[in-house]
Amino acid sequence: MSLSRLILSLLFQLMLGVLGFEGLVDQHRGRWRSSAVALRMSPENQLRMKPGAPFKIALFADLHFGENAWTNWGPQQDVNSIRVMSFVLDQENPDFIVYLGDVITANNVPIGNASQYWDQAISPTRARGIPWASVFGNHDDAQFVWPTEWFSASGIPPLNCSSATSFCRADEDCGFTGTTRVELIQHEIGSNTLSLSENGPRNLWPSVSNYVLQISSSDSESPVAFLYFIDSGGGSYPEVISNGQAEWFRSTSQEINPDSRVPEIVFWHIPSKAYGAVAPWFIIHKPCVGSINKEKVAPQEAEMGMMKILEERPSVKAIFVGHNHGLDWCCPHKSLWLCFARHTGYGGYGNWPRGARMLEITQQPFSLKSWIRMEDGSVHSEVVLSS
Repeated sequence: MSLSRLILSLLFQLMLGVLGFEGLVDQHRGRWRSSAVALRMSPENQLRMKPGAPFKIALFADLHFGENAWTNWGPQQDVNSIRVMSFVLDQENPDFIVYLGDVITANNVPIGNASQYWDQAISPTRARGIPWASVFGNHDDAQFVWPTEWFSASGIPPLNCSSATSFCRADEDCGFTGTTRVELIQHEIGSNTLSLSENGPRNLWPSVSNYVLQISSSDSESPVAFLYFIDSGGGSYPEVISNGQAEWFRSTSQEINPDSRVPEIVFWHIPSKAYGAVAPWFIIHKPCVGSINKEKVAPQEAEMGMMKILEERPSVKAIFVGHNHGLDWCCPHKSLWLCFARHTGYGGYGNWPRGARMLEITQQPFSLKSWIRMEDGSVHSEVVLSS
């Protein structure tokens, strides 16, 4: 098959996935609207426990869709990533999904609208009618990096630049300015009834994915846990959680959980410097729990107060990050846990087996448990993070 026909075929499959999945009736019909409605109607900000059952969350980290789309290798990685997510979803049957950043590799996406790849990444979750939320990573809106091989004798390959069906070469109207964080999240929210992602307060710009969701009791509106989503930067601006974001968390948490009675769980992409301080040396040993410790922690560029606030707040039970593909451990830090997810996507660096970190919340008494489900079906690294 020629390269042009390969790309056309993949784009056709992508369009089928994006348009077809919205017509499915989800298995969560009792709690969520039918996914047949294309536009997000009255936004929900609550999730709900099921009577007599725990609440299960799957973390999909570092999917890196869209890498090297002009080669045979790139599209195959996206197919592999969909296989991993589909397997985890079918094995675990979670109630909620967190896309933990680096959903796409924008610096490797030579098209005008990277939302096409974003849609592909969320398609296994949407197809099963499971609600989700996302945070941004450092690759999601990174500037396009021109491959040096494009300047060799073979030249620039045919590219999908301005729409899902047009191809052009360098002498035509191509653009490589990328898709902004705001454009990506607005597309996700506007096109998916099951997305619980939010644009976040405008005054926290350029960070975007800053919001909180509530998990409610099965029989009332009483909160069981608050889930905080924080944009840790990178890509179009420095890898940092700003002082403004820290103060937003402080004021929001004090407003909705003034006595710290309700447990709080935090998600962002790039680890804080505190992860480096607790990182195991070589072998993962207790009290840390995990299976791979193959690289140094690559932390945010600076600390602007967020960790100090979290460390001093007794209701914060754990922070979950991605970014480092070769780390999957959880380690205690003061009164909370610092955890990496598991590299889920076949895009990005590293050849370690793929999987997903799972979380399980029980209401009475409250507990937060975690384990990692691998693509081969095995389960490991079980740990109780709060009880």
